[in-house]
Amino acid sequence: MKLVAGNWKMFKGPAETVAFLDELEPPAGVEIVVCPAFASLAVAVGRGLPVYAQNVHWAEQGAFTGEVSAPMLRELGVEGAIVGHSERRQLFAETDETVRMRCAAALEAGLRVIVCVGETEAEREAGETDAVLRRQVAAIPQHDALVIAYEPVWAIGTGKTATPELAQQAHETIKELHDTRVLYGGSVKPENAAELLTQPAVDGALVGGASLEPESFAAICRAAT
Repeated sequence: MKLVAGNWKMFKGPAETVAFLDELEPPAGVEIVVCPAFASLAVAVGRGLPVYAQNVHWAEQGAFTGEVSAPMLRELGVEGAIVGHSERRQLFAETDETVRMRCAAALEAGLRVIVCVGETEAEREAGETDAVLRRQVAAIPQHDALVIAYEPVWAIGTGKTATPELAQQAHETIKELHDTRVLYGGSVKPENAAELLTQPAVDGALVGGASLEPESFAAICRAAT
């Protein structure tokens, strides 16, 4: 069964979150999770779908202003977390080592993890995609509760999408290095979801902007069936 995760980024407060989940008609035959902003996690829990956070810290508690720990998320009823999204790497100085630490802490606490990897446009043009993926994947723990999302940075929020062939090739590389499911993330839309999700090595999707509207997200979930 394929996994489709909706990463809402810094959109949807509690009221919008409740309205979205009330309207969404999730299809059968696909595993679906939603990843609201921190302020909306509590109202999302218990409304029919697993809820993941968009980040998690490696410490159980401490002087880490603005961060949230895995035990705190568990207490809310949150089931998992995204770790190492390209926006965290680019905008907030996330490194392979901090990604590893966040993954390890989340898994130890019993959370499931979607950990993101992917190359920038400059790295792809320089022929470094394989080396970048190998370096990033090497930092990721092996665990049954962890899946990897391949999100080429040049396709995040740009409207650009990897061709199905490029996605398949990258997913094959990742699976050679790590025995887990691999999702595709990078401008996934209802128009391209079916073509991407039918690639043999693509086990689902991490969806950004197209997950913000119930019908758009539902259409992608239907494509995954």
